[in-house]
Amino acid sequence: MGYSVGQVSGFAGITVRTLHHYDKAGLLSPSDRSPAGYRLYSDADLARLQQILFYRELGFPLDEIATILEDPQANVLDHLRARHRLLNDQITKLRRLVEVAEQAMEVQQTGVELTPEERFEVFGEVAFDLSYATEAHLKWQHSEGHQRSMARAAAHSKEDWAKIMAEAAEWRRRLTAAFDADEPADGERAMDLAEEHRRHITRWFTPCPTDMHGRIADDFAADPRAFALVVPPTEQRPGLAPYLRTAVHANAVRRSDAAGEA
Repeated sequence: MGYSVGQVSGFAGITVRTLHHYDKAGLLSPSDRSPAGYRLYSDADLARLQQILFYRELGFPLDEIATILEDPQANVLDHLRARHRLLNDQITKLRRLVEVAEQAMEVQQTGVELTPEERFEVFGEVAFDLSYATEAHLKWQHSEGHQRSMARAAAHSKEDWAKIMAEAAEWRRRLTAAFDADEPADGERAMDLAEEHRRHITRWFTPCPTDMHGRIADDFAADPRAFALVVPPTEQRPGLAPYLRTAVHANAVRRSDAAGEA
């Protein structure tokens, strides 16, 4: 018994157009004929369609499905394992995006809203890279300091952010001046600037002990997206991020030594 395109479309839950596309692509063609000469799908065709729909549900592209179905030597398990890995990667990325969206909703619920013009007015060239924000949130999400920092950041008003960015801009100006003047990264001037940055974080976001400050500085040196949060790319110099990291760690040693002497 053969089945028409319309019949197969109805009980397979796909459109006639999709069946025509499979036919044109050489993936599935009706193999029977009615007495009047109309093309009909056989039981074997329907079994093949079931396989096609199974692989499509898993996200396989049509050309890969064709390879699996046509090549008797194809290792179906290898194809499924590769698809399994890809799907898990996609799930991980989607979960990250869900967390970022939830975090954004929390910020919006605080009532602090800035228009695009206000954001540019306050933040200028300093931009938050969404991919970095996602990774940082996943990395530190269970940290009490990170949670406190996010909560305080969300609660800041436009006026608060204007003060924060003004302080940061002045600090940044003096940091680049010290770097351009070849001041040693472990010298007093650079360490004082590192200490000022640590206190800035404590004052506006979360208590920042020296070990935490060191991890932040390590991120600055390792990831340009992180360093762009404190120094816009147009103001950066080659070697400035490692310079700041060295100053931060030197300042930690200085504070530790001072505490030991006290």
